[in-house]
Amino acid sequence: MVKTSTAASALKPLQISKVTQQGSLSVHVADQLEALITQGKVGVGEKLPTENSLCDSFGVSRTVIREAITHLKSLGLVETRRGVGTSVLRSSTVEARPAERINPTTVEDILHLLELRLTLEPAAAELAALRHDDEDRQRLEAQHIAFSNAYTAKTQAREEDYLFHFAIVTATKNPFFQSFYKQWSQSVIPRAKLLSIDINPISSERYLERVQEEHAYILEAILSRDAQAARETMYQHLNRARNTYAQYRDQ
Repeated sequence: MVKTSTAASALKPLQISKVTQQGSLSVHVADQLEALITQGKVGVGEKLPTENSLCDSFGVSRTVIREAITHLKSLGLVETRRGVGTSVLRSSTVEARPAERINPTTVEDILHLLELRLTLEPAAAELAALRHDDEDRQRLEAQHIAFSNAYTAKTQAREEDYLFHFAIVTATKNPFFQSFYKQWSQSVIPRAKLLSIDINPISSERYLERVQEEHAYILEAILSRDAQAARETMYQHLNRARNTYAQYRDQ
């Protein structure tokens, strides 16, 4: 049974530091929360405080907290349920991975492409937040729904993933972003390079659940015209993918 500890009682006795370090704020928040969970200071079955409470405790925005919670989900440490909140599932990490193994050459190709995307797509998301119109809004929402439907149908949602990101670069109103992205087509999505025989259905499903949630945060930031949040959420989305695939290189 999930314990009903309040936000105040959950973090009051714990050592929480305001986040002032340079670098990604969400990473610093996630690191602190992960340590609290893995050290047993927030036990399995207990709820984390609300977003607002965490914002106050860490001195950061809601976007940062959401990114941190998404990272904890990707590690299998917590789950979020509508109307219930975020609860601790386990005290040790279980990484969401798209495949059991990947050919070393393929891994390098994926990492090189993600490195390139990390230099371009955060800027594209920022511009999309500033420049999108009603047609872009409808397209972005439709592509997000299409990805969610493909995920629910237990496919790898490769085309839907690509089209969601292409809708973002389209919303920049910069034709060179679009033409550059068209050259990649679906090959820009790392899962397009994976062999079906190497895909683990269970861990892959958890991985796609994380991608779906990250897309939702990117979409919300863009449609809210929050350019800084759009840039940050896109960067974290791609950087998390890069970190995941880098693990295959170290095997």
